[in-house]
Amino acid sequence: MPRISAATVADHRASQHAALLAAAMEILVAEGTAGLTPAAVGARVGLARSSVYRYFSSTADILAQLVEDAIPRWAGRLVEATREGGLEERVRAFGAVALAFVSSPDYALLRAVASADLPGECRHRLDQLHETMIEPLRGLLAEAGQPHPDLVAHLGWSILGEGQRRLATDTGDAEVVTATTLDVLCRAVLSAR
Repeated sequence: MPRISAATVADHRASQHAALLAAAMEILVAEGTAGLTPAAVGARVGLARSSVYRYFSSTADILAQLVEDAIPRWAGRLVEATREGGLEERVRAFGAVALAFVSSPDYALLRAVASADLPGECRHRLDQLHETMIEPLRGLLAEAGQPHPDLVAHLGWSILGEGQRRLATDTGDAEVVTATTLDVLCRAVLSAR
């Protein structure tokens, strides 16, 4: 039996799981989904492929667990950004955090997941997590009396998605893209009736 350095077996498993997720993210960012396999993840942390299957059932499961780790972290940042200020200031802060997502390794993860062949239950969970990222904007709009906060929040998210795409592909000056995206977002979601 391999030696463990943690206080308990549960702590050891949690530590191994975290190391495997970190290795998976490194591989995903460096090589894309083509390089992301249970064997490659195991090799990165010094575990046999068979041991990796104790933590992940497949490459799709690795991606799903990476998403489960990343989305709540970003959703928390979006919530935090909308806590203080006037309505427009809070919408701008939400948008700024959403655009900053592009510079994070987590953005590579979401792009990979979008093109991956995930099982239906993984897609469903991804949709649920996606909604948690939109929720702070939906809440702001509902609080402001927007009669269709869900629709307008999703339309606003689409505006941010285009801004993210342009930032990710270096299409245009980043400052101009960011400022224009935030201006369009505010005009669109705050004037919709």
